[in-house]
Amino acid sequence: MAQLMATLNDTYSTTPQMAAILSDGRMLTHMAGFEAELAQAQADAGLIERKLADTISAVAADLTFDEPALFAEALKGGTLAIPFVKQLTAEVHAQDPAAATMVHFGATSQDVIDSALVLQLGEALVLIDADMTRLAEAAAKLAREHAKSAMLGRTLMQPATPITFGLKAAQWLQAIAQSRTRLRAHAGDALVAQLGGAAGTLGSLGNHGAATARALFKRLAARNAYAPARATTCAGTPLPWHTRRGALVALASELAIATGICGKIARDVALMMQFELGETFEPAEAGRGGSSAMPHKRNPVRCMLTVSASLRTPGLMATLLSGMVQEHERALGGWQSEWGALPELVKLCAGALDNMAQTLDGLNVDAKRMRVNFDALNGLPMTEMLSLALAPHLGRTEAFALVEKAARDVGATGKSLADVVKADPATNILSAAEIDTILDPLNQLGATQDFIDSALAGWKK
Repeated sequence: MAQLMATLNDTYSTTPQMAAILSDGRMLTHMAGFEAELAQAQADAGLIERKLADTISAVAADLTFDEPALFAEALKGGTLAIPFVKQLTAEVHAQDPAAATMVHFGATSQDVIDSALVLQLGEALVLIDADMTRLAEAAAKLAREHAKSAMLGRTLMQPATPITFGLKAAQWLQAIAQSRTRLRAHAGDALVAQLGGAAGTLGSLGNHGAATARALFKRLAARNAYAPARATTCAGTPLPWHTRRGALVALASELAIATGICGKIARDVALMMQFELGETFEPAEAGRGGSSAMPHKRNPVRCMLTVSASLRTPGLMATLLSGMVQEHERALGGWQSEWGALPELVKLCAGALDNMAQTLDGLNVDAKRMRVNFDALNGLPMTEMLSLALAPHLGRTEAFALVEKAARDVGATGKSLADVVKADPATNILSAAEIDTILDPLNQLGATQDFIDSALAGWKK
């Protein structure tokens, strides 16, 4: 049962495409790609003959793996690289014994694993970037369509002043657009290959070390699927980052932030989906959102999965931050702690983005119900506006006291704020028409349209 629930949880938490990208088999493919490009980079640097590099590259490209056997062997040495390099060397030896002596030459286990991770993350970020774009486009569409859809603003879970649903969507848009920009910048810093050898000096490559590192950097950058990583340049010789994990953790932190943004959107939508409000609904999908006991239920399942992802992410981020405190030139546990935490964090982010992109893209918005919910409070959310309108005539203190009393009368009588105020002789300084204008939420939205326009204009850039 525990295994079944774990499998279901993993399935629900991400997308099939992301699960495939972050699979063990895909990691092994990228490790083989590293070894192929390492050999070619060494040939570029004049360290080995090109024909030897070509043999290594050809074997690496066709390599197939017995994954259970590899991982069983990896447990003995604490790294997948050891049995991996052993198998690759054996298969190259079968083709050319001389080439076999140059397999993995001068590299260390962390070079191949970290560089393969970079290629794996590059593929992952292509999907994540696309889903960020989908989500932002959906939010932008809602912001445009509902710029004038008045609704109740809510602070501390209680009624506040009027906003529009378009403004709420513009806030979602701004958050995810800014996150995408930051993610691209972090990717340029983090998704870089490394070659440092045993202790980060490439001492075993002698005078060819720096040239090999530069050649490998360019080759693996060209292999990276994510455009910001391909565009990365390096002035001089790229330093290995064996125990310098800041750039990778910064990238992970932005993925965590993106997941949190999705969680906020999901929470908003789910709260508005409550029957008592009925302002938004997830897109209807056959078989989704039902109940095993209550046929009438329409549960916010995509929101639920997204909130769950956002709640799981901080613990993973804490692991990555804690793992930065590494010993000397190779970590004892800190680096290894990333192996489970980082892929899980990426998968959760992918699942959250996909769920929210699908939700907003087909979101059912009931603007009429939003206005009904606003009007059900009999004008009370407009007390601030009324007080400010009376203050120039009565003074701020007296105006506040008058409106406060009017609000109590609304609660006691069930009358509207407009009716109570119009009946009070103390407010006859305002005409009935002026009071109606002041209490109309569409007349009291301040810079709402400017804010929406700003978010939309920023996204177009």
